[in-house]
Amino acid sequence: MNEHRFLVGLVGAGIGSSLSPLLHEREADAQGLRYLYQLIDIEHLGLDAEAIGDLLAAARLMGYRGLNITHPCKRAVIRHLDELSPEVAALGAANTVVFDAGRAIGHNTDRYGFERSFATRLPDVATERVVLLGAGGAGAAVAHAMLALGAGQVAVADLDPDRAIELVAALRARFGPDRAVPVEPGQLAARVAQADGVINATPVGMVSRPGLPLPPELLRPGLWVADIVYRPLETELLAAARKVGCRTLDGAGMALFQAAESFRIFTGLQPDIARMTRHLEQLTTIGEVEPTCGHRSPPSR
Repeated sequence: MNEHRFLVGLVGAGIGSSLSPLLHEREADAQGLRYLYQLIDIEHLGLDAEAIGDLLAAARLMGYRGLNITHPCKRAVIRHLDELSPEVAALGAANTVVFDAGRAIGHNTDRYGFERSFATRLPDVATERVVLLGAGGAGAAVAHAMLALGAGQVAVADLDPDRAIELVAALRARFGPDRAVPVEPGQLAARVAQADGVINATPVGMVSRPGLPLPPELLRPGLWVADIVYRPLETELLAAARKVGCRTLDGAGMALFQAAESFRIFTGLQPDIARMTRHLEQLTTIGEVEPTCGHRSPPSR
């Protein structure tokens, strides 16, 4: 039995239905590790994203190996880190922090997760024009992934127009001036009408944030639709898209690949992707949800 111990966690809002603890712990069990994954829900604690610095400091003092970071803290955490990976520096968002020799080092596995999922599940779709909903940390990762995969142009829509403009500027600096455009207020319908596909990178559709991120009447046959939300696996957006004949991509693949990469960063060990895939399929099939407090899942073997 490997006696290495790992205490890790997830910081975010409305994360009670996250499968990250079970995915990480089951893979750790299979590898003979002592591994505890805690949920730190800032909504339940009455905190906002600005508390991430204090939570990071507390986790370091308590002996955590690292933290996954999700909405709404992926950008706010940056200024509290001692070192940024090249990916974090490019995206301006971190979803994984590892504590090493007294330093907090930021990584981002979201781009890798979405890129692997999209390339595996929708390898043959047209991507000349893509509409991205959401310019936050996850949106930045998805936009960079799509342009790296060869998308012609990504149109970025966000409830905060300034945030969309900021992301577009970063994308243009890295990929070229014609590769990204902001969606002007009132122009979403026109952009979707011209698009090959739409990606939801907002929290809308999560168990804690039900609804659709765009009017369902904008969906049409021939459009592909991707959603990064995976709890529930079939969001209201994907259900509406399938109803009108769209090809769809759910958030399970992104969740799987980003979790596997985070596990590797935390432990230094390669996860078994096939085994993690089976675990994710089991969990999403039976609808198993862990409590929002800390827990220990039973060994999977």
